[in-house]
Amino acid sequence: MRPHAVKTGMAALVALGMSAYAHAADISGAGATFPYPLYAKWGDAYKKETGTGINYQSIGSGGGIKQIQSKTVTFGASDMPLKPADLEKSGLIQFPTVIGGDIPVVNLEGIKSGELVFDGPTLANIFLGKIKSWDDPAIKKLNPNAKLPAQAIAVVHRSDGSGTTFIWADYLSKVSDEWKDKVGANTSVEWPVGIGAKGNEGVAQNVGNTKGAIGYVEYAYAKQNNLTVVNMINKDGKTVSPNAAAFQAAGANADWEKSDHYYVILTNQPGATTWPIAGATFILMYKQPQDPAAAADALKYFAWAYAKGDKMAEDLDYVPMPANVKSSIKKLWSEQIKDASGKPLSN
Repeated sequence: MRPHAVKTGMAALVALGMSAYAHAADISGAGATFPYPLYAKWGDAYKKETGTGINYQSIGSGGGIKQIQSKTVTFGASDMPLKPADLEKSGLIQFPTVIGGDIPVVNLEGIKSGELVFDGPTLANIFLGKIKSWDDPAIKKLNPNAKLPAQAIAVVHRSDGSGTTFIWADYLSKVSDEWKDKVGANTSVEWPVGIGAKGNEGVAQNVGNTKGAIGYVEYAYAKQNNLTVVNMINKDGKTVSPNAAAFQAAGANADWEKSDHYYVILTNQPGATTWPIAGATFILMYKQPQDPAAAADALKYFAWAYAKGDKMAEDLDYVPMPANVKSSIKKLWSEQIKDASGKPLSN
């Protein structure tokens, strides 16, 4: 073999080796699509600063829970917090990263964002299939000045296990006894009507492409896809628009530090400015991970996100966790996430 060819071959091997090493160093996670726009933004900034990549699969909260339970990723992500007993049984901890909001989005000709308003019972009846047309008297009563067409309502919902669905269904369960009895709240439910789509991405695309459609997505997806958003009448009877301040108001009464395993659900909270369909998104990790080095890297990443990621979160209309909650979470890491010898994996 000629010297040039040997050098070229060696260079290729070195490049392959470096690529393999870089890939091996990536922090693996999977789950909720609700925070994916933010996790992608955080991950890009973190890699530029540290050289460590974030391999996050946006597969839905149900998939994230399954993947962390099967130990195929270093962290799982879910918008439905796991109950304390389930966490203890699995040897997991959970902690919130940010707060966001589920938003009703529609595709109606001549209707702009903020021109329609729903209350909880009307929204529940649409997703129960009881209200079938856009000119239904219940919708017209709430929107007397809107030009509502005599057009069939096309309901779009998630087809995968989804924390966004949990937040949505939990809210509908609190405002509609019929929804609570017939459907309930979970990451996956038996939908009375509608067509399913995978991920927030899929719902956004389907609503955008379907005349007469209504669906629900995390707010960042509504903004990124220029979807028409609907205002809501909240628990206090006030009409509110979806925005970071309204999501923050939903979390104002949450006592994160005293809650058991950070188990907090933020739907239908009181307050004149509160967005009623809000929720936090959570990370799931093992107390004693099978790969301590990978878990330590993941904790460094989340510590970085808490320290430097607030502005990026706010730019996408997510609400960062308060400073005292972040301190409480970092204390939890040092006390509970350890290697086999009992050594803490975070400082």
